[in-house]
Amino acid sequence: MPHTVYFFGTCLIDTLFPRAGLAAMQLLRRAGVRVIFPQGQTCCGQPAYNSGYRDEARAVARAQLDAFPADLPVVVPSASCAGMLRVQYPLLFADTADAARADAFAARVVELSDYLVRVLDVRLTDLGPPIRVAVHNSCSARRELGVADATMDLLGRLARVELVEPERAAECCGFGGAFSVKQPEISAAMAADKARAILATGAAVLVGQDCGCLMNLGGTLGRLGGGPLVRHLAEFIWERTHRDD
Repeated sequence: MPHTVYFFGTCLIDTLFPRAGLAAMQLLRRAGVRVIFPQGQTCCGQPAYNSGYRDEARAVARAQLDAFPADLPVVVPSASCAGMLRVQYPLLFADTADAARADAFAARVVELSDYLVRVLDVRLTDLGPPIRVAVHNSCSARRELGVADATMDLLGRLARVELVEPERAAECCGFGGAFSVKQPEISAAMAADKARAILATGAAVLVGQDCGCLMNLGGTLGRLGGGPLVRHLAEFIWERTHRDD
């Protein structure tokens, strides 16, 4: 088990979900892992990449290669960003002078829930009351990284949590980054379908591992008139397992 890891914070956690980032690092530290947060890190480059701006995406991505130089795992609390770093960087830098460096970096990237389950095999003591939780696994978690099972496994280690998946759970929530901006009507319809399915579960909390999805679904649920609390996976687990001394 590595004793030290890098932590890649992601833009949305930095700007909108800071408590999720802090909770993720606290979970790692509690498991006995030293966490390094490089101050030079920025965006993974996914917005530019998905919009077709490859040169601009490479400029942003190259800065991340520089910010995480040591041969240490790079833990990412977002399947979408982890997918960009792990799967897309080798494609982005193929046939360039940075190809080998991008390949080596990508091989060190791991999504948070996958790391907590597969590498650390964390044991969780659930301190909260019985609760029903709806789980949203993002498209990146399901298809690009294949870590949806790790998320379910991790949440399943909370003894008093009843996990439910909404109807048609594998469908996209409609966020898709730039897609929600370029195709707002389609995106909003997809989000509304997903939100109604979440409401039908009767869950008190919606948990996911991608802040973009949570932001999109949380806003849609609010416009529909309420619904469950929305929590990032790390924040929810930390709240359920941390006791203030």
